[in-house]
Amino acid sequence: MTNVIPTLPDDHRELISALRGIVSDYPYVSPEATLGCLADDAADALDRLGEPQGRRERTGYTILLHATCWYVAARVFSKSLLASYAKVLDRYRATLDPTSCACPAGAHPTDVDDDYGVEAGVSLLSEAGRAVFAEEYGLTDWELAAFDCEAFLAGLTDRAAARIREAHRENLGGVDVSHLDTRFVRDDGGIDIVALQEAIRRTWEDNTGPVALWSARRWLAGQVREEERIGLFLCLWMGIAQTYEGLPPSYARDLVAALETVDAHATCAHPRHPWSATSHTASRYEAVVHLYAPEDHPDTPVPAGLSARELWECPAQYAELARGALEAVRQWRHMRGGEYEDWEG
Repeated sequence: MTNVIPTLPDDHRELISALRGIVSDYPYVSPEATLGCLADDAADALDRLGEPQGRRERTGYTILLHATCWYVAARVFSKSLLASYAKVLDRYRATLDPTSCACPAGAHPTDVDDDYGVEAGVSLLSEAGRAVFAEEYGLTDWELAAFDCEAFLAGLTDRAAARIREAHRENLGGVDVSHLDTRFVRDDGGIDIVALQEAIRRTWEDNTGPVALWSARRWLAGQVREEERIGLFLCLWMGIAQTYEGLPPSYARDLVAALETVDAHATCAHPRHPWSATSHTASRYEAVVHLYAPEDHPDTPVPAGLSARELWECPAQYAELARGALEAVRQWRHMRGGEYEDWEG
């Protein structure tokens, strides 16, 4: 008699591939739709919890929700998806009793994140998948059983739920950037444009978003002197342009509101404007700091023929900048998903 070699179901192999693409940050399927289906399937599995298959699924889906929650939190700015994850995680947690753990010390699996978490989670959904997984990683029966421990699973749901709650606050709630006043407002009440530029240039500090938001709110509040307007607007524009991965709705709402105060249809007879002489972060930085502190920053990419203040302040240049920045924010929404009203306010 020939032994039957266990294999993963085809749909489970496809799920592993799709989720691996997502958690590696190179998705080839729609992350929002795929993760939404994952949360729905996990919720449906709870109806089978009284059966052996249902208990296997509870283990697999718990691991998958944990392994993918970081992407939901950091990449998909969707209120409904966050809510789906929060709800199903809470429902799963309610079925788990950590005090039932009888595992020896150190028996619980570790590092069930990313690729391994995806493979483990999908494999543990089915009996055949468990056999394949155990054989691939050389797991003993008790090592495999440790994945089903309710204390282990409860820890995963608690960590995932906490991350989802924090993401909801950061991505959709209000962001306080008032602490930046002490950095960017001078003693005389004016804005230190050079300090703003220095902060934006330090992209490795992940501060472009807060600086852009601070600039937008300052603009919306009218707390800007006439001679500071173009500098503040350029800082807002640069904060958007340099945030390639996109900012969440909690930022985008005020950014869009500030950009929409500009007449996007303004025209002029000028053949070029100063900003057209800049093409990358360094030259933009040089242009702005030279405009506001030429003695301290003598280098600028803007030629003399384009450096007149009336060209800097031309409404058509504002319009061009606003249109480009608004398109960038729209691309964030297209790229990251979520509900329209969350982005637009």
